[in-house]
Amino acid sequence: MKNQISHWFVWQGRCVMQRLDLFKLPPGFRGRSAFWCQLWWVVQSCLFSTSPQFMYAWRVFLLRIFGAKIGKKVIIRPTVRVTYPWKLMIGDNSWVGDNVELYNLGDIVIGKNSVISQRSYLCTGSHDETKIDFAIYQRPIVIKDSVWVAADVFISPGVIVNENSVIGARSSVFHDVKSGYIYMGTPARPIKVREAGGN
Repeated sequence: MKNQISHWFVWQGRCVMQRLDLFKLPPGFRGRSAFWCQLWWVVQSCLFSTSPQFMYAWRVFLLRIFGAKIGKKVIIRPTVRVTYPWKLMIGDNSWVGDNVELYNLGDIVIGKNSVISQRSYLCTGSHDETKIDFAIYQRPIVIKDSVWVAADVFISPGVIVNENSVIGARSSVFHDVKSGYIYMGTPARPIKVREAGGN
């Protein structure tokens, strides 16, 4: 109890853990100007998300204009949300499914032949709960080649998902994922080796 109280702060006669009026975004945190960010969010709402399903090349084009590095034959659904395209890299032949949230306050790197399935949430940013100003931070997420992130998966800041691995539906990933394993659960744990099959 004593250690817990030592982290509290007295403000206006009350003990508080956080004061949001003290919060400040670190300089250069977004990676682009406020105008450029707002312009992207308008483009995403008006041109990206309203585009027909089959216009994959159009959505890739828009992301590239805003600084994303995207390979060949990449499929991105119109309901995908990207916070900052200039912090996004996707390799050849990868797919990003419906209603995926790429909350890339930090870099998100997706390798070749990887799938991020519908409603998954890749989160590169959070707050330091020990700081009274609720300080924000970002850590990159790396999804390597031939990975399948199944539906409704949460991946936390700083995680590396190594090659040929699978994250089962509705799992939550808080630590790095070993190559060639299938993970399930919250927190996600390896349940078996991913076996290669024929065509």
